[in-house]
Amino acid sequence: MGYNWEFIIIQVVVLLFALSFHEMAHAWAAFKLGDSTAKDQGRLTMNPIVHIDPFMTIIFPGILIYLGSPVIFGAAKPVPVATANLQHPKRDHMWIAAAGPISNLILAAISVVIINVTWHPLEVRAAMGSSWASPVMSLLQMNLYINVLLAAFNMIPLYPLDGSWVLSRFLSGSAARAYASLRPYGFFILILLMWSGWLYAFINPFMRVAGMFLPS
Repeated sequence: MGYNWEFIIIQVVVLLFALSFHEMAHAWAAFKLGDSTAKDQGRLTMNPIVHIDPFMTIIFPGILIYLGSPVIFGAAKPVPVATANLQHPKRDHMWIAAAGPISNLILAAISVVIINVTWHPLEVRAAMGSSWASPVMSLLQMNLYINVLLAAFNMIPLYPLDGSWVLSRFLSGSAARAYASLRPYGFFILILLMWSGWLYAFINPFMRVAGMFLPS
């Protein structure tokens, strides 16, 4: 089986950067809302080493790349949050969770701006030469797609994804208890959704929307 190593390296670099920015955003939001636990553990940083989870950051995305999966995703170590340090635990935890996907959308928007405002109209590609232009354009496009993918994936309302904490903000009583009872099975449900094709069906519309921001 042949591999496009340039493409794979770009994927890995962009994914590590996006995951690090995502986790740092969680830590920053927690710190701003009164909980310094993540900051004290060194998670308020872009250093990918402190955010890496051996399975979800390295092994799982590697398996997807090896299998030729049309969607590549991964996860980093969860950022610790001490709920007792938050003034409004349920509301604040929602914003801490949402900070991750929001950060990915910010990175995606940066790619859109660079491609459409600077790169394409000013024909920087010609000035750089084709040997440099192609990898840079691939990097920008990959940054757009991976960050949109991470934002959409993490907003799926299944534990331990960020969307579960956002949804929990609006549940109470028996509904909240019933939803919390699904937490131990969240990862297995995600795997089932992936192999059934439902996960791709959910994510693909977001990827198509992302593609609409690229010049034709």
